[in-house]
Amino acid sequence: MEDATPKAFASPDHFGMADLRDALRERLAIIGDEESRRTPEAHTARLRVISEKIDKLQEALPRPIDPRLAHYLQRRSYDKALELLEGRVPSRP
Repeated sequence: MEDATPKAFASPDHFGMADLRDALRERLAIIGDEESRRTPEAHTARLRVISEKIDKLQEALPRPIDPRLAHYLQRRSYDKALELLEGRVPSRP
């Protein structure tokens, strides 16, 4: 049976938002990984990989996306983007 939910009302998870949210969480985990920081080159490489993944996921999102989310992603305000995706009100600068 075909899903009768209009796209405008479909869960954001249906459109890759869950993958983006998971990648943003992974980035925060990498940043907070004290052991990883002991090897700066490896730590930087891990951050580069997850940042590239976030960029690809961002590009794959269907348009238009929430203007606030677009702003946070463009500015690389990933903490605020994650807060928005988790349904929390992003903190002000």
